Amino acid sequence: MLHLMRCALPLSIVLLAPAVAMAQPRSGLLNGAPDPTGVAVTNDAGETVYYVAATGRGVQLLRSTDLVHWEKSGRVFESAVPQWARDAVPGTQGIWAPDLSYHDGLYYLYYSVSTFGSQHSVIGLAVNKSLDPDSADYKWVDRGKVLESSAETTDFNAIDPALLVDEDDRWLLFWGSHWAGLKVVEVDPATGKPKQGAEFQPVAARPDTNSHAIEAPFAMFHDGYYYLFVSWDGCCDGADSTYNVVVGRSRDATGPYVDADGKPMLEGGGTTVLEGDQRWRGPGHNGVLTTDEGQWMVHHTYDVEHLDAQRILQVRPLSWSADGWPIVGEPVGVQ
Repeated sequence: MLHLMRCALPLSIVLLAPAVAMAQPRSGLLNGAPDPTGVAVTNDAGETVYYVAATGRGVQLLRSTDLVHWEKSGRVFESAVPQWARDAVPGTQGIWAPDLSYHDGLYYLYYSVSTFGSQHSVIGLAVNKSLDPDSADYKWVDRGKVLESSAETTDFNAIDPALLVDEDDRWLLFWGSHWAGLKVVEVDPATGKPKQGAEFQPVAARPDTNSHAIEAPFAMFHDGYYYLFVSWDGCCDGADSTYNVVVGRSRDATGPYVDADGKPMLEGGGTTVLEGDQRWRGPGHNGVLTTDEGQWMVHHTYDVEHLDAQRILQVRPLSWSADGWPIVGEPVGVQ
């Protein structure tokens, strides 16, 4: 299977603000389709079909055959939020930043539930044998809680999950937003949940800022290194959004990650690979799509010419410098 991670479509997300923000609803944040991730599947006709799961009520699914034109393909949950998560996080209105991948015959969908500006959050997991609603195997099974956070019990925020199966077949779950930064833990392939006694290891943080604004980890392997992409700064303020993508790398999937100047990501390091410009504001929450034809970065962004669309999908070619750092090109399919 090919894996499409951290792409975004026309729906919006409720994402975490700096730690000083009050927990309150924000207009428009459940419109559009930001922060999706997904997979590429070859159907019975030999056609490649791309499926993505996006933030929203119940986690909406979309599909495409060309990464440009998308159509709805149902939802993971009939309700806006599973009852167990609604009980755990009262006041939530939808599901944030789902992470969709395929391993060992199952599609794994990690998802997060929280309220704006709060550290009281949970990460859950649902699995399915198929993404085709017409298949007899199509049935989402919710495995419930994976991680939980609160101001009283943790130094992290349990949102923005991302699964990586590394070159040693370790199953590693990355997550986090603001506060003490991003973490990783080894999970049991049989359950998709942390192994008993597994350590929560820090991988990236921004201790040099008042907001500690870091989130949306995405890890991948390329040519002997693991690369950790993360998003910095303000995600959700329309034309005033300052979101941007930075990266570090490590020989080990659990770190330590350093940027191109050798600064550790745990000390605020990160080499910029994508930032806003006059038209595109707040690009971030990215992933990388790898196919036989090449690689693309997928992410969301605001288009200042169509701010009413909220955060939209952008796809950009991804290449690599001679010394092994990602280079992001101009957006494809832009009119």
